[in-house]
Amino acid sequence: MAVKVEINVHDFKLSDRLQDYVIKKVSRLDHYLDVLEEAKVDLKYKKSARNANDRQVVQLTVRGKGVLLRAEERTDDVFASVDAVLDKIYRQIERFKGRRWNPRGDGRSVLDAVTAASDSQEKEEEEPIIVRRKRFMLTPMNEQEAIEQMDLLGHKNFFVFLDAKTNQVNILYHRRDGMLGIIESEVD
Repeated sequence: MAVKVEINVHDFKLSDRLQDYVIKKVSRLDHYLDVLEEAKVDLKYKKSARNANDRQVVQLTVRGKGVLLRAEERTDDVFASVDAVLDKIYRQIERFKGRRWNPRGDGRSVLDAVTAASDSQEKEEEEPIIVRRKRFMLTPMNEQEAIEQMDLLGHKNFFVFLDAKTNQVNILYHRRDGMLGIIESEVD
């Protein structure tokens, strides 16, 4: 079963050639991870991008049972952006599959599995590790108070707060265009 592809276009016309290209490439993602069900592709043209090489923006969000993968790429050619974003998704799929479907279950002893894992880890790039953990109390506040707190604390990228209206943890962040955005959390 092929992945269902939804294409959204902002600020430029979608040609038949581009639509066929995106559908052909993205619908094949289930060959790499069979639990994938749908993919949402956002194609944007950003006239206001500082660099001309960042004007063609492609965002790809892939959903499936227990899987949510997202990637974004910016180049000067929309076809190149599609290829680059697919490369990022392929890498995410490989990492996901490695964590989910490759546990030790092939009959090897624990010693052999640990030795093989340590050898392969030395050869591959290192996985990111958590080097610092912070804890802080969340005070209920509205969005305007969160913006003020973010500025007062000097946080340049993001600020985590408890929304007083919804009683949900939200993240306030600075967008590339200089504006602010909010990520609202939901429990599945």
